[in-house]
Amino acid sequence: MKKRGRTRPGVTWDELCRLALALPGVTKSTSYGTPAVKVGGELIARLREDGETVALRMGFIERDAWMGSDPATFFITDHYLKYPAVCVRLASVKLRVMKRLLEETWRWVASKR
Repeated sequence: MKKRGRTRPGVTWDELCRLALALPGVTKSTSYGTPAVKVGGELIARLREDGETVALRMGFIERDAWMGSDPATFFITDHYLKYPAVCVRLASVKLRVMKRLLEETWRWVASKR
């Protein structure tokens, strides 16, 4: 009998976009020359130049909590030290976690507008 559901870990950029575009007002765009999703012109997430990670906007407290809970998936580079964002390894993040992250980020970014 064939199993239903996911058999591989991780999320693709296309899957991330599908989840993000289901949120009100989200559109595809670019940021720093890479594919991105935005709400009201404000960045939610962008595919980083390596094509394997995304930069996802969030508050510093939330970022620290995610990095502490799963440092193999969530990290920052020196560039993001003072920027409210976290880097997410697409190959290791679970789809349900990415959906939750995008919803939280959407609420955080959209509320500022």
